[in-house]
Amino acid sequence: MTFALAWLRLEARRHRRELVVLAVLVAVATATVLASFAGARRGATALDRLLAETLPCDTVVLPNDPRFDWDAVRALPEVEAISTFLEADVPLGGVPPGSGAVRFVPADADVMRTVERPVVVAGRLADPSRVDEAVVTSGFVERAGLGVGDTVTYRLRTPEQTDALLAGDPIRRPGGPRVEARIVGVVRSLWYSDTRDAAGTLVPSPELFARYEDNLTGTRRGADLVALVRLEGGAADVPRFRADLTALSDRTDIEVWNAAEWGPADQKRFGFDAAAMLVFGLIALAAALVLIGQSVVRHTAPAVAELFVLRAVGADRRLVVLAASLAPVLAVAAGATAGVAVAVAASHWMPLGAAGLLEPDPGVDVDLLVLGGGWVAAAVLAFAGAAASALLASARPRGQARSRSTVAAATVRAGLPVSVTVGSRFALEPGRGDASVPTRPALLAAVAGVAGIVAVATLSAGVADAAGNPARFGQTYQLETWLGGGGTDAVPSAEVRGLVARDRDVTGVNDSRVGVAEAGRRSVRLYTYDPVVSPLEVVLTSGRLASGAGEVVLAPHTAGELDATVGSTVALTGERGTRRLTVTGLGFVPSTPRNFYFDGGWLTVAGYATLFRGFESHLLHIAVRPGADPAQVMSRLDRATAAAAGGLAVPFSPSLPPAEVSQIRGVRVLPFVLAGFLALLAVGAVGHALAVAVRRRRRDVAVLRALGMTHGQCRAVVATQATVLALVGLVFGVPLGMMLGRTVWRFVTDYMPLAYQPPLAFWALLLVGPVALFVANLLAAGPARRAIRLRVGDVLRAE
Repeated sequence: MTFALAWLRLEARRHRRELVVLAVLVAVATATVLASFAGARRGATALDRLLAETLPCDTVVLPNDPRFDWDAVRALPEVEAISTFLEADVPLGGVPPGSGAVRFVPADADVMRTVERPVVVAGRLADPSRVDEAVVTSGFVERAGLGVGDTVTYRLRTPEQTDALLAGDPIRRPGGPRVEARIVGVVRSLWYSDTRDAAGTLVPSPELFARYEDNLTGTRRGADLVALVRLEGGAADVPRFRADLTALSDRTDIEVWNAAEWGPADQKRFGFDAAAMLVFGLIALAAALVLIGQSVVRHTAPAVAELFVLRAVGADRRLVVLAASLAPVLAVAAGATAGVAVAVAASHWMPLGAAGLLEPDPGVDVDLLVLGGGWVAAAVLAFAGAAASALLASARPRGQARSRSTVAAATVRAGLPVSVTVGSRFALEPGRGDASVPTRPALLAAVAGVAGIVAVATLSAGVADAAGNPARFGQTYQLETWLGGGGTDAVPSAEVRGLVARDRDVTGVNDSRVGVAEAGRRSVRLYTYDPVVSPLEVVLTSGRLASGAGEVVLAPHTAGELDATVGSTVALTGERGTRRLTVTGLGFVPSTPRNFYFDGGWLTVAGYATLFRGFESHLLHIAVRPGADPAQVMSRLDRATAAAAGGLAVPFSPSLPPAEVSQIRGVRVLPFVLAGFLALLAVGAVGHALAVAVRRRRRDVAVLRALGMTHGQCRAVVATQATVLALVGLVFGVPLGMMLGRTVWRFVTDYMPLAYQPPLAFWALLLVGPVALFVANLLAAGPARRAIRLRVGDVLRAE
């Protein structure tokens, strides 16, 4: 052991720069990999941990009836708790435009207490008896810049203005009372959560509804309430609750959302960022093992060659292995320690994306399992790699010749300059004896570096395409309008459809009636595919559109829940009874506040008529000509349809992209970070390989210098070595990287889901060759200077 420590001190003096570079690379890799794994684990469990603390609802009931008897629902034996709220749009004063909104007005004191009791991130819950208190979500704080202690003003409408609003005529300037409220808390639950691009939510105290019900619901109390319901038996009681609700109301068309059905979709939606972080970490780990592993091998194998002489005087083989392994293992341990510290600091920003909006305990988090296990794994892997390399090197007879390179031999036969042939041999042949250098790890590092960067660029191209193209999520329209609900149109829909279809910038219109059918224990929102003049494109992932009354297209998640595929049949129950329909395709549906784009289905007009008498909602989805300004088209349609609607404004609005688009945008930075990480490791690994090669083969260089090799030729030797490494990396790494990048993107598109389009990183493929060659030759500059400055006489005398 004394000898091993003495050798360690010698190594630290001779190769301190190489060991420091190795430690830095390990620190960067450890911090990246462990922060990714810890962030992925934290994000994957965020939803479950939040639900465990927040008394989540089991169902959401939307009766679309202002006179619905909620007290009778409360009295049902399986109902544990119920809270009601009004879906409202209350203008806020004191808030920057578009930075926050009131989406829910609590209608009873149970809101946020017996159902969906939120985690309080800051402050406290509002006092239900005080109209001047409110709570907000984290998105509101971020977008509006207002938090605990700040005040906002509710700008209420008059009851008459609310009547007009409910009739489809929005009032631009509310004329009702102004009510000031102070923000007393920042809250978080699954129901009271934000999406990445959302403006955030402010939730008033229930006292606002109690005092100003007429202002919020109109003179005729025409606004209906929505209820969050928690059941005694949880999800198992949902079928019983549905049956009791039907018997109680004598209605089969009441929309009841089963929260248990959200689970897989929510886990997928909120787990996407965690999955992205996990993939990021796995790619980083694989690259680190290859690129840093070769650096460890390059440091250990030459040390064994230098220690070989001790075997002749009886030195134990295990002692040689230990001495050769000690320096790189300690460098890895030091780097891993620094990396763990950086990963702990980075946990403040974890988990990323949508999962971060659900994290019940935000801030710094020390995941001992990941961080501690990662530190131990780094040390163990370093010792295992160094020891294996040392054992192999010590078992090889000294002076044994290695295999010759066919490519290097071809340069000799071709009569290429000496600098080219020598540089090719340095890159491709390991050499012999004390001058042996592991070349395969360097070649593998070059291939891994290029493949990783090309794969990341390909993945980034897919992310950029999806982030800027809502059609990948099925949204092929830019505008939409609400024509009516509850089976009644609020405007003359036929005239409005005709005016919209005749607009010069409108390329497609779909008349979408929405009905809610039952399929076993779950509700399915079904849309009519009813093109007006020009068809609207429907994005299908497989199969074809429905063409007959007995056919249906299902969204991917719904198909999975019903265990349906193209060609199978499903039983759907509507107002007119139960029908068995053939699934002709899988595709996306319009995204609304009541369904995801991957949840629902399409019917023909005839198929819809076999299930429903009326409709839950009546919408128009409008595609605008490429290059046209949707805002200008919307303004023109507002004016044109107002006359047809008898002076009432038809509420056209831009179609907001699904929340999943913002999730994709949220991870756009990850490929760039990963590319930088891989580039750093590749540069460090290849640079280390060039430096070690010059040091280990200084005798060969000295002999060539003594025979007349010039300084320029000496530079050319190292430059050729670097160029050959880069070329090998390009030849094998580019196709491998494209294949890997597309495979990962296919996994992402299946997970989201979204329409797969093979990504092509054109500029990356165009530039990767010149950049790789330039960087490799730039890295060769330092070793080339050292080769030129060799003291030829000293080196040859030492031999």
